[in-house]
Amino acid sequence: MNNELGPKPQIIAFCCMHCAYAAADLAGSSRFSYPTALKIVALPCTGRTDMGHILKTFEDGADGVLVAGCLPGRCHYLAGNLYAKQRVDYVGDLLEQIGLQSERLRMINISAGMGAKFAELANEFAHTITALGPTGLTKKPSSKEFPLPAGKTT
Repeated sequence: MNNELGPKPQIIAFCCMHCAYAAADLAGSSRFSYPTALKIVALPCTGRTDMGHILKTFEDGADGVLVAGCLPGRCHYLAGNLYAKQRVDYVGDLLEQIGLQSERLRMINISAGMGAKFAELANEFAHTITALGPTGLTKKPSSKEFPLPAGKTT
């Protein structure tokens, strides 16, 4: 998608439903703006964010991935956010090795009552991704993703 200012980055945010998702909801209900290009995926815990999920998100065309979890020591699942941080750091190293900037992946820790801070960090990340530009990765649809109606052939 293009607008007057150039291409709009595609950003996916994996958010812990207890804290980060609640903070995003608070930001919206408090009318703090954050980029419309940021698409939120709610997870029970950021500890459920798998390295494969992050890499697949980039493969599917995302320009940036934000992982947003509970504050350190406040995870509802004890240490899920710590495991997520380790995975994010590891995938950041992998991104560098394959020629993508590690700045395209970021983890933030936030509580449910920090709606303004969520909007601030989301806007900051969107500016970073916009400055980096598109990843250059494009996914080609497969016939499995867009099946033809019965009886139709290509």
